[in-house]
Amino acid sequence: MTNRPDLAVLVASLYDGGVGKMRVRLMNEIVRRGYTVDLVTARSDSPYMKQLSPAIRVVPIGTTHALTGVPALARYLWSTRPRVMLSQRTRVNVLALRARTLARSGTRMFLTVNVNLTSKLDAVGGRKREKGLAQLRKYFPRNDGIIAVSRGVADDVARLLGWPPERIRVAPNPTVTPAIYEAAKMPLDHPWFTSGEVPVFLGVGRLVPEKDFANLLHAFAKVRATRHCRLVILGEGPERPKLLALSAKLGLADDAQLPGFVDNPYAYMARASVFVLSSTREGLPNALTEALAVGVPVVSTDCPNGPYEILEAGRHGPLVPVGDSEALAAAMTATLEHPTERAARQAAAQRYTVERSASVYLEAMGFAAAGAAT
Repeated sequence: MTNRPDLAVLVASLYDGGVGKMRVRLMNEIVRRGYTVDLVTARSDSPYMKQLSPAIRVVPIGTTHALTGVPALARYLWSTRPRVMLSQRTRVNVLALRARTLARSGTRMFLTVNVNLTSKLDAVGGRKREKGLAQLRKYFPRNDGIIAVSRGVADDVARLLGWPPERIRVAPNPTVTPAIYEAAKMPLDHPWFTSGEVPVFLGVGRLVPEKDFANLLHAFAKVRATRHCRLVILGEGPERPKLLALSAKLGLADDAQLPGFVDNPYAYMARASVFVLSSTREGLPNALTEALAVGVPVVSTDCPNGPYEILEAGRHGPLVPVGDSEALAAAMTATLEHPTERAARQAAAQRYTVERSASVYLEAMGFAAAGAAT
């Protein structure tokens, strides 16, 4: 089949968070190496769609519901027969596996795991946890391979499945690109970042409970009680009303801002005094790696998984207990006064380049990493 794509990437949507951004970077790099790629998606309203290479064909399928989405995806697999399909999220992966069975396409299936699944299951608890665990134990082994974004995530998946850890492949996120450094140099029209007189702490991420920006607001309030400083949290999400209410309650309205989603967070990162990650759980937090890449000092919670690996056990920035605003505030103050070495921080980020990520993904999926399939 002459139009048979090498790779089909299945997503519900690219959204406006780190996972969608990483998928676009990975697909663009794989296309750049000469492979053909389809993006199969239910929604095309993500701001990251405009960053997609024009060589990537976008295939709408209406829905990625694990049951009602099967007919449309099966038709795509039957008619197009991609060599490999890469999915993420358990529900979307279940859809892919069911559609392959119906289509009998022979497409090889791979799943990326982006988060610590034990923490995610524990967060829902009860019967939902048991149902989710049973589902992943039923369907994960039906993939031709599972790719985790960090060693910690891989070990967690292996424990849940009862597999040896080496059976889960680890591939770094395609976080660092040349475009990051160019974007960091772009002008920034924000008075807090131009004068340099008052330190500015920065948080970046979707406004969702697992990012725990409430903890960051509490920690910032403690730092601000002893010195003049400011806080900016970039991102959008359902927690916005709660975070704004908390900011007002803590008396932070004049010194804390939540501007929403921005196209270029790197201009903010490059000018911030300290970047802070306050999450309760992660997989491999891209914003933390991006902050290292542009050279800003960083502070992070030691959440499962990713920060410990990225910061090399605290070598490139302090790691503090999850949910501990006192410890986070102390680390923010200490890092502001005594940051780690900039060159070492930036060198650490080079483990997560788009080139290295694409090579590992291609090899894990059975392609020759250096060039196009034959």
